[in-house]
Amino acid sequence: MQENKNNKITSRPPVVVVMGHIDHGKSTLLDYIRKTNVTDTEAGGITQNISAYEVVHKDEHGKDQKITFLDTPGHEAFSKMRERGAVIADIAILVVSAEDGVKPQTIEAWKTIVEAGLPSIVAINKIDKPGANVEKTKQELAENEIYLENYGGKIPCAEISAKTGAGVDGLLSLILILSEMENFTTSIEEDATGFVIEANLDSKRGIQAALIVKNGTIGKGMFVVVENTICSTRMIQNFKGEMIESASPSAPIRLCGFDKMPRVGAPFKSFKKKKEAEEYIKKLPPRSDLGRSTPPSQGGEGSKKIIPIMLKADVSGSLEAIEKEIAKIKNEGAEFKIIAKSVGPISESDIKNISNSENAIIIGFNVKADKSASEVAEKRGITISFFDIIYKMTEWLTVEMEARRPRIETVETTGKAKIIRAFSRTKERQIVGGKVVEGRMLLNGTVKIMRREFEIGRGKIVNLEQGKVKTSEVAEGLEFGMMVESKIEIAPGDIIELFSIAQK
Repeated sequence: MQENKNNKITSRPPVVVVMGHIDHGKSTLLDYIRKTNVTDTEAGGITQNISAYEVVHKDEHGKDQKITFLDTPGHEAFSKMRERGAVIADIAILVVSAEDGVKPQTIEAWKTIVEAGLPSIVAINKIDKPGANVEKTKQELAENEIYLENYGGKIPCAEISAKTGAGVDGLLSLILILSEMENFTTSIEEDATGFVIEANLDSKRGIQAALIVKNGTIGKGMFVVVENTICSTRMIQNFKGEMIESASPSAPIRLCGFDKMPRVGAPFKSFKKKKEAEEYIKKLPPRSDLGRSTPPSQGGEGSKKIIPIMLKADVSGSLEAIEKEIAKIKNEGAEFKIIAKSVGPISESDIKNISNSENAIIIGFNVKADKSASEVAEKRGITISFFDIIYKMTEWLTVEMEARRPRIETVETTGKAKIIRAFSRTKERQIVGGKVVEGRMLLNGTVKIMRREFEIGRGKIVNLEQGKVKTSEVAEGLEFGMMVESKIEIAPGDIIELFSIAQK
C-alpha cells in the first residue's frame, strides 16, 4: 500500500469477483489460488454460499500484495447473489471453459459485469483438456460482443488451467496490474464501511454475518450497523475463522451477535460508540424483516389449488435462490405459495405456525429439524423434506405439485349399442341382444343405459357373446348377446353407451 501523507489516502487491495457458467471451473480456480479445497465441501461440487477469501501474490517488483476474492455461485438460481457480488467487487473475472465455450450463463454474467461498470479480465480455463479450443472460445466471445485484446477489444485475457495451475500466476499478475491502473484507494483512519456478503443463524453464536470492508478500519470495541440491525465487534474473525484485533480495507471478516438478521447485500457503517450507532438507526426508515409471511404471487388464477410452503435455509442467500427456483415451477391446476421463510434449523414453533395451512410443505435446505419439531410434524401429518442441492429440490417439488394438483374427471364414450331384444331377468342381472352402432362393446365395461336420450341408469357387462360364443369384445356393426348387471330393467330400443372415466 502506498500512502498519501497529505490527505491520508491509501491504496487498497482489489476485491475480485469470479463469475461464469456453473461448471467452467470457478471453484477449482479459487481452490488452486488459496490452496484449500472448497469444492469438496460443496454438495454435488456446486458452490452454494457466497464467500470471500484473501490471498497474497508478489507484484512485478517482488513485493507481496493482497487480493480479496469473492466466490459467487454459477448456478442460474443464484443470479441475485452474482449481481450483489458484482456491486461489492472492484474487478470481475469471467471464467470461460476452452472446452465448452460460451454458455447462456456466461453471457448473463457478462451483462452483470457490464451493468456494474466493473473493470474485467477473461480467464479461459481448462486449456489442459483434450477438447480445449482457445481460438474458437475467443471467437465465440467476440460473437457475443466480449472483445479481448488482439481480438478487436481491450479486455485482458489469461489462458489458464485451474486444475494444473498453468497460467494462474499470470492471471494474478494481471489483477494487480489492473488494480494499479484503476487506483483503488481508501482512508484507513475513517470508521469502516462496506457490505454484508452473507448472514446466517448459528446455534451456538446466534446471528452472524460475513462482511467486506471497503473503506476505513474496523477494530474491537466498535459497533456495526446494517440498516436497523446492530452488532458489537467484540469478536472479529478473518476469513480463516481466526480471531483478529482489527481489519483494514478489502478484508473479509465475520461478526457474531447481530440483534436481527442483516440483509445480504446491504451496506454497513461502523461507529466507535454505541450511542452514535443507535442514533443513526433512529434516523433510518423502517424495513420489513426477512422471514414471516409473504404476499401471494400476483397474477395467480383463483381456481388454482394453492400449496403452502415454509422455507428454512442455512443462509439468507440460499433463501433468495430457492424462492426464484420455486417461482419457475408452473402447473395449470396448482401453484406454490411461500407463506414463511427464515434461516436456521426447523423448530417446533415453525411446525405450529404452519399447521393451520392445509397440505403445507416444509423445505429444509442445508438445515436439520429439532427432535421436537419432527415429532410434532409427524403427529400433524406435515411433510418436511430436506435438500442440499437446489435442482434436486425443484425436481421433487415438480413431482409433488403434479401429485397434489386437482384432478378433473372426464367421461369418454367409447361405444354405443342399440338393444333389439330383452330376454330373461333376475333381481340385478338381465340378458339382452343388440347391435353395436358405434365404437365397440367390451367385457367388464361400465355402461350408461339411455332411453330417449336420457340416462336412466348404469350397469356393467358381465358376459358378452357373439354368435353364441363368449368373447371379450364386439366391434362396430356386429350383433351380440350380453348379460348386464344393473338395477334398471333394459327394454328394446334403449341405447347402451360404453364409457371410461379419465382423470386429467
